[in-house]
Amino acid sequence: QVQLVESGGGLVQPGGSLRLSCVASGFGFSGSIMNWYRQAPGKERELVASITSAGGIINYADSVKGRFTASRDNAKNTLYLQMNSLKPEDTAVYYCSAGGPRPSYWGQGTQVTVSS
Repeated sequence: QVQLVESGGGLVQPGGSLRLSCVASGFGFSGSIMNWYRQAPGKERELVASITSAGGIINYADSVKGRFTASRDNAKNTLYLQMNSLKPEDTAVYYCSAGGPRPSYWGQGTQVTVSS
């Protein structure tokens, strides 16, 4: 059974930082492209970052370049998203997903709220 379980979301003030984690099981994590997506209220889901099986970055959304860093630990079957200099417009539900360019598996999401 495939599982992607995100954690690390929460409420943070503008300018703050959060680190999201996504623990994967039930499929070949170490050989899979992994992604972070987000969906803000009333908006379509957007790709935030994609990372190759070896940890190379495929791309970041322009809106997060220089602030967010995606990484992975294949020994722990875990995907990370370090988010710095957070802005109110980063408020969204963040999802991890497996596979590319069209993901096959999705997590349930974790809420990130940036507000003072």
